[in-house]
Amino acid sequence: MRAVRYVAGDGAADGAARIGRLEYDHVVDAGAAGHRGFDASDQAWATVEAADGAQHALAEVRLLHPCEPQKIIAIGLNYQSHVEETSLKRPDEPFCFAIWPSALTGHDAPIVIPHEETRTDWEGEVGLILGRRTYRASGGDARAAIGGITAFNDISGRRAQLETPMRQFTLGKSFDTFAPMGPCVVHPDALDLGRVGIRTTLNGEVMQASDTSHLIFGFEELIEYFSRGVTLLPGDVIATGTPGGVGDERKPPLYLVAGDVIEVTVDGVGTLRNPVTLEP
Repeated sequence: MRAVRYVAGDGAADGAARIGRLEYDHVVDAGAAGHRGFDASDQAWATVEAADGAQHALAEVRLLHPCEPQKIIAIGLNYQSHVEETSLKRPDEPFCFAIWPSALTGHDAPIVIPHEETRTDWEGEVGLILGRRTYRASGGDARAAIGGITAFNDISGRRAQLETPMRQFTLGKSFDTFAPMGPCVVHPDALDLGRVGIRTTLNGEVMQASDTSHLIFGFEELIEYFSRGVTLLPGDVIATGTPGGVGDERKPPLYLVAGDVIEVTVDGVGTLRNPVTLEP
């Protein structure tokens, strides 16, 4: 089962957001989207499963980022291949930074590079959406807290991220449009969470390829770790880390430029596609 948040018709920016069930080439309407969008809670999934509203051809809707999280917790250095390409030390505990929710954008929406950013990079990731209020989860509670899986692209302004001694991860990853998410959310029971494949392509060429069996810290470990002292809420997002193959570590480095198309494919979910433009 796949859930989307969408705008019907011509996709105008001021259109009313709806929730729907994605079925092949069309969306079945499930009602108006609330202020949290599709929060991947049990109630939200039940509403999508029972959807019997108007049907819209997929080509005639605009897919929005599925939820409006209060928190986006992004994980750094969570694949050994990425640790090795950066020549950094493998972490003993999960390493995180925040992404401001205002950076979110949806499938097919443009990534807009600010004037000042000269080193715009990609980081394809599996996105984990919390489906229930969670505090100090352990064991089965951590698994039960996973409400949905989506694709996430942690677009990174390396200039801003690395230009200060303390490394401004949050700023460099929080420019407007730098957090594409979508195109849909898949129920976790539909996937083998321990082996979800992920690939990133730039203009059709594979840049990254791995699967979640190579995570240093798995989904449940991340939920257990970050729910110690922090209440995770339905709709909160954990961007679970990127595998090796980012542009900044290539020789020579390779960065996003206007006209590029960057895609993140998560097996069982689909492909999140975004064109790249420059700030006017």
